[in-house]
Order: sequence, then C-alpha cells, then structure tokens
Amino acid sequence: MKSSVLIVDDDKTIRQELAEYLSNDYVAYTASNGYEAVRTINENSDIEVVLSDLKMPEMDGIGLLKKIQDNNRDIVTIFMTGYSTIESAVEAMRRGAYDYLTKPLDLDKLEITIKNAIDNKKLRAENIMLKERIREKYDSVEIIGSSKKIKEIMELIKRVSATKATVLILGESGTGKELVANVIHYNSLVANGPFIKVNCSALAEGVLESELFGHEKGAFTGAIFMKKGRFELADGGTLFLDEIGDLPPSIQVKLLRFLQESEFERVGGTKTIKVDVRIISATNKNLEQLVAENKFRDDLFYRLKVISIEVPPLRERQEDIPLLVDYLLKIFTETHHKQINGIDPDAMKIIKSYNWPGNIRELKNCIESAVVMTIGDRITVESMTPYLTLKHLARVSGKSPENLSELEKNAILAALVKYHGNKADAASALGIGLTTLYRKLEKYGAEV
Repeated sequence: MKSSVLIVDDDKTIRQELAEYLSNDYVAYTASNGYEAVRTINENSDIEVVLSDLKMPEMDGIGLLKKIQDNNRDIVTIFMTGYSTIESAVEAMRRGAYDYLTKPLDLDKLEITIKNAIDNKKLRAENIMLKERIREKYDSVEIIGSSKKIKEIMELIKRVSATKATVLILGESGTGKELVANVIHYNSLVANGPFIKVNCSALAEGVLESELFGHEKGAFTGAIFMKKGRFELADGGTLFLDEIGDLPPSIQVKLLRFLQESEFERVGGTKTIKVDVRIISATNKNLEQLVAENKFRDDLFYRLKVISIEVPPLRERQEDIPLLVDYLLKIFTETHHKQINGIDPDAMKIIKSYNWPGNIRELKNCIESAVVMTIGDRITVESMTPYLTLKHLARVSGKSPENLSELEKNAILAALVKYHGNKADAASALGIGLTTLYRKLEKYGAEV
C-alpha cells in the first residue's frame, strides 16, 4: 500500500508538477493554502507526510504546522522555502517540523527526505507500540504469590509507583528484585520514559564511573569521542542501580550529589549537567552493616532508602511455590514446545520440601530442566534433577552429614552419566555452577 503525501503550495504549477513526480511512489494530494490543507487532512486519515511551502498568504506553513499539532495528528511536516526565509524554516524545525528543502527543489533529495521521514515515522510508531506492550506486561503482571508478604509488597509497589520517590529494594539473590523495579517503573509517572539498568558489581571502578556519568573526549586514553552516561540516557525516566552495595566510595560521593542536586559532570568535563531521573536501587547485602563498617556512606544510604521494599526469600513464602511452579510450567512448555499438563504430587512434594537457597532463580532453572527432561505429559520425580531428589531423600530419611555427602557425590556422578560426561549440562541439571561442580569432583576424588 502506497504512503500518502499532501503537497501544499499557492503556486499551481509547483503543486501539479510535484504531484505528478511523486505519484509513481505515493498517493499525492494537493492543496493551494493552509486552510485547504487542513480540510484535506481532516477528510483523508491516510496522509502521512505534508510537503508545504513555508511562505503562503492567509495561513503560512507555521500556522499549518500548529493546526496539525493541535489536532494531535501523527503527520510528518517538511517545508519548502526560498533562501530568504531559511531563518523561518529553522524556526519551524524548532517547533517540530521534520526538515526543510530550499527552492528550486533537488528532486533526488526530495525523494530521500520523504522516504526518511516515513521511515522515521514508522520507527516512532513501533517504538511507542513496543513501550505500550512492555508497559502492559508489567502493568498487568502480579508478582506471583498469594502469601501475606507478597500481598504487602504488591500494595507497597502500588503506592510507590504513583510517586517519584527513590526506592531501595532489598533481598537475597534470586528473589526477584529486578522484577519489582520493572513493575514500579512501568506503573509510574515516567512509564513512557527510558528505563536504564546498571549492574554496579559487573564493572571496574573507572569503567563504571564512565558508564554512569559519561566522559568527555580525551578524558582518558581511549576516550576518542564524547560519551553520554546512563544518567543522561535515563533523563525523563528511571535508572535502576542493581548491586548498589558494591558501589565504590568515589562513585558513592557522585551519586550522593546527584540525589541531592540532580546534577553531575561527565568524567573529564567541567560542564554541569542536570537531568530528571528517578533512582531505584537494589542489593542483596546488608547496607546497615556496611555503613557500620565504613564501607558505605550513611548519608547515601538514607538518601537511597526513602522507600525500602524487602523481597522475602522463597523459604519464607513456601505457600507460593505451587503458584510459581504453574506459572513457570506455562512459560517453559511454550518456550520448548512441549505438551506438559502438570506435575505429579510426588514431584511437587520434593519441590516444596527443598530450601531453595537460590530462590526463584534456582526454582526457575529446576523447572526448565524438568520440562526439557520430561518424556510424557507430566513432570515426574524422574524428571527432576538428581541433586534435588537425593537432597529430599536425605532429609526425609534423616541421614547424617557423612551420608549426605555420599548422596551428593552419587547425585553428581549420576548426572555425569546421564549427560554422557558433559560437565556443563550436568552442572546445569544439578542447579550448581560449573566451578562448583569441579570443586566437588575434586573434593570427592572423582576423575575430572
């Protein structure tokens, strides 16, 4: 389907020639002045681009642009202008026009400009649609669970989301702190703004400072361009600082200043930059203890925890486990194209009895592994990772630590046999890291 262009010019010859030239690739409408253009736009909802003369009697191009904007029409406006009115064209772009072309028109440049304008419009529309989908996802999502603690968290999230207050999310690894941050942002006053995430423990101090605050050209070896930091990229939205407890002291000072003044300087720069950014941070560390040990600034701690949300570990919300398992089953059966209708009671008993030190992240890995390994249409005990099953057997049989070590060793060896010696697959199935697997093999004197 052809895109539609409206050509507006009080010169009949220009209108007709442009309409004829563009008609091979576009549906071309014409109007002799701003008022006629407005009527044409109102009568034809398919118009995507207005190509208008800037200087016209009665209603000029600026007036037409204002009418289009007042009617909230998503139409790209390109102006044609003589050299004597270039200043007005620049003013039109400041007001929201896409571009301007000088007369006499370069037809090749005209075609490129119109094509780029339409592509830009489509990208904007796709971006808005994507943001809406993301917002709908987190607007409708409930952090899975019906326990008292989860209900309290959901209520707190609802109240916090309606504000721009700084939020500190606390909890063990794998409890879902990032999900809480997502839900807060996409239900907030800045939900349509950017949502930028930074893991403070993943980057070295010098790199982290540049990532957060940006740097000027020549600030250090390798800084061959000016670079905007995450604070600038998050302007008008939310910055999520994960693992905030690992923030180096030098950057703690700069973050404190930002929380107080909403301003900073890029690395190697002197220009003060002000942005409007909401800060949400998270950590699995005890910040109060770090403050007592002089490893974390107390003034920064209090600035970060205007509102604090503590996400409970899975062992403190075991009544939520069946709901989480059902939710994860739906996700992974669809992901891996499996037809699985549920989970056997014995398998669920094992899942519910386990302590889940890795919390929801560990449960997620376990359910995905079970889905992949299941042959029939239900998750069974045989589908579960050997490590989880043997842990359960040790617990219910009351075996001693020595026996438990033997069970652990047998579970590891069974997994290696099951996965034909592939240690990465065996570690994944056991719910442990590859490094941990090697360490345990060495501990038990097994061949590595």
